[in-house]
Amino acid sequence: MTHALLVIDVQNDFCPGGALAVPDGDSIVPGINSLMADAPAVILTQDWHPAGHSSFASAHPGKSPMELTEMPYGPQVLWPDHCIQGSPGAAFHSDLHIDRADLIIRKGFNPAIDSYSAFFENDRTTPTGLEGYLRTRGIETLTLVGLATDFCVNYSALDAARLGFQVTVRTDLCRAIDFDGSLDAALDGMRNSGITLA
Repeated sequence: MTHALLVIDVQNDFCPGGALAVPDGDSIVPGINSLMADAPAVILTQDWHPAGHSSFASAHPGKSPMELTEMPYGPQVLWPDHCIQGSPGAAFHSDLHIDRADLIIRKGFNPAIDSYSAFFENDRTTPTGLEGYLRTRGIETLTLVGLATDFCVNYSALDAARLGFQVTVRTDLCRAIDFDGSLDAALDGMRNSGITLA
């Protein structure tokens, strides 16, 4: 077993009707379920924010969602309140076959720092523990799917490649926010990092 499927943030708040809905985000669920059925290992990530998280616009008086602010670790997009721990919005999409998961990695639970990547918080140094899990299982290649292409999928793929994993992103099983050209920038960055876009 050297391959794993990494399913990024297929949660209600990122699907139509959710607090931070990614257009068409729920349409990828059947395809992901099909991939999970045949994958030797399946890992799910789950955005898991405490109420009042520092990445929420509501935590910054006078700021609006989708504005940029400067945090100690660098620029941060301010988001609508989303994926609050234990809320219906933080739950996985009801059609996603979560029983296939070997591991669920929760991220973004530190109130002071956001976490897009499955591997590191947004300071790019604080690890989630996923790398160690993959190494001890002998997993060397990863296929990524999920939400959103230009944020959490992108950051996870770039970190995986930087750590030496062979990475494929199934763009047909991802959907993007595409905030101010972020999708094209993410796709270019992934290609330039040796990531296969399939």
